[in-house]
Amino acid sequence: MNIYRKAEFLLNITRSQGIARRYFVVNGFDGALTMLGMILGFQLSASAPLSITINACLGAAIALGVSGVSSAYISELAERRHALLKLEEAMLEDLQESAHSEAARWVPMIIALVNGSAPLFISLVILSPLLLTHAGIVLPISPLFLAIILALIIVFLLGVFLGRIAGTSWLRSGLQTLFIAITTSVLIFLFTGY
Repeated sequence: MNIYRKAEFLLNITRSQGIARRYFVVNGFDGALTMLGMILGFQLSASAPLSITINACLGAAIALGVSGVSSAYISELAERRHALLKLEEAMLEDLQESAHSEAARWVPMIIALVNGSAPLFISLVILSPLLLTHAGIVLPISPLFLAIILALIIVFLLGVFLGRIAGTSWLRSGLQTLFIAITTSVLIFLFTGY
């Protein structure tokens, strides 16, 4: 059984697909809003060199990724061990050699990777205009402005994804998450004194 099928099987027997989806969206949303906030802050200050902006944003992206992996792993490992113990008590049997025991070991790692990779990957996509400019590629518009647009598009797409999962209007769901991002932007403008 290949790794993808094995992961799918373990997520199925633990009914963890929904948890992985939620973690992806929640932490992806966190990554997008964090990058949006940082980039807006740098855009408003207009004095920081691009390398400082990139380093600060990369530092935050890496911290979000590490935090996502470690927090999800610790909490999911505890939950999976608890669930396995309850199952063993209900069945009056040792399940250490079962697929459920294997899932209790591997599902926390899978969920942790999803939880940590979502904000890191989304942050890197948002930062791509800054990274391209830093590499010497000339963009038609300001890299900070382009990164802000990317952040808003990604937040909208996360809302679309949620709408599709829920079976509701993808447009309404996308617009709701976009509204949150725009509200965040307005709050940043208000509280930074500009």
